[in-house]
Amino acid sequence: MDLSQITASEIVVTGLILVGTVFLFVGSLGLATLPDLMRRLHAPTKATTLGIGAMLIASMLWFDLQHDALSFHELLIALFLFMTAPVSAHMIAKAHMLRDKATQEALPPAADSGWATLTPPSVDARES
Repeated sequence: MDLSQITASEIVVTGLILVGTVFLFVGSLGLATLPDLMRRLHAPTKATTLGIGAMLIASMLWFDLQHDALSFHELLIALFLFMTAPVSAHMIAKAHMLRDKATQEALPPAADSGWATLTPPSVDARES
């Protein structure tokens, strides 16, 4: 392929693939090297939303611009990932907070409302 035949859409798609690759690499590196669960949890969730998101957008653009075929599969995958990644990360972090005594002691003291599920409700509140 001659370099003069490269279109603007190919440059945009290539840029999105490179951006996605960088985010996925950094997320994988963070998952492998960060010291504790709470910091390690942050890396793959960002890699999922930004890295895979950029790859899916590149795929959608490629099939729409080059083949005139609008693909909803990538859109559905992106929506599913954008909805489930934050929720699963929140649930893993919450489980870690509930199970690890050192993390509980490092948290600031809870206000009247408590840390959602960290501080159990009072006995009086459960009876009413």
